Amino acid sequence: MQGMDARILVGTAGGLHELGAPRGRSLDQFVGRTVTAVARDGARAWAIVDGRSVWATDDTGQWKQQASIDGPPATSLAVTATGILIGTEQAHLFTLTDGRLTSVESFEHVEGRQAWYTPWGDPADVRSIAVERHPAEGAALYVNAHVGGVVRSRDGGRSWTSMIDIETDVHQVLTHPTRRDWVLVASAEGLGMSRDGGDSWQFVTAGLHAHYLRAVAVSEDRVLVTASTGHRGKRSAVYRKPLDGPAEFERCGRGLPEWFHDNIDTACLAAAGPVVAFGTEDGRVFRSPDGGARWELAAKGLPAVRCVSVG
Repeated sequence: MQGMDARILVGTAGGLHELGAPRGRSLDQFVGRTVTAVARDGARAWAIVDGRSVWATDDTGQWKQQASIDGPPATSLAVTATGILIGTEQAHLFTLTDGRLTSVESFEHVEGRQAWYTPWGDPADVRSIAVERHPAEGAALYVNAHVGGVVRSRDGGRSWTSMIDIETDVHQVLTHPTRRDWVLVASAEGLGMSRDGGDSWQFVTAGLHAHYLRAVAVSEDRVLVTASTGHRGKRSAVYRKPLDGPAEFERCGRGLPEWFHDNIDTACLAAAGPVVAFGTEDGRVFRSPDGGARWELAAKGLPAVRCVSVG
């Protein structure tokens, strides 16, 4: 993958769009439908549509429905070594294996679950899921409940451990693509970084104009985040910094507006190698070929962006 040849999938409130090689296109079967999550499994792509169905591409690249979802709508998904992990509203978790959805019952009994909440009074949701990207058996699973912190499983989902105070208000959890046991969170308290699988954390805010973060991505040796002054999204911006060393965050500016007026949300910032992309509530997608140093407008006029994947 080189620079702008990367394939970018953009899920929106009105369909799924593909940017990049060979050309940008809208996928007809999803027009007018909300695509709330996308994930990749090598050349295969997965998506949650309207919170009620799971779709995936086949060997020819055509999208086919894989399962229907009853009960609370689905919010997020991730690829694991044994199948697809799906999170829902009201903080439930399911696996999809060979076309069959199965509840992860152990997740219903996570210690401290009774304290999970939302500020507006609804039950907490599964907001994001991350999987350690190593093939070794027992690779860790990380699930972010909002508001409920992050819980970890190192035994394939049979048991779970809470890793972070729920009042940290985590909005996204991410594992490093190549560094084992590196976990990152975008939270209301800044960027959380763990090098030991979540046993200990360092929070970083230096250089940010505000420490309320909604999204996080890793591009080679840099981490990127989206920051704003709060949940209403005033004065939102994208920042980057080296993963190693004491350097502060620097705001991404070349090719970007000075500020965005809405939060650049969970799952709307993504990277693969040097290529980074993010989408906005007002239907724009920006793309960088070099880890966030330079940007260009890749699309505009789309429905509100709900998720982005780069591959």
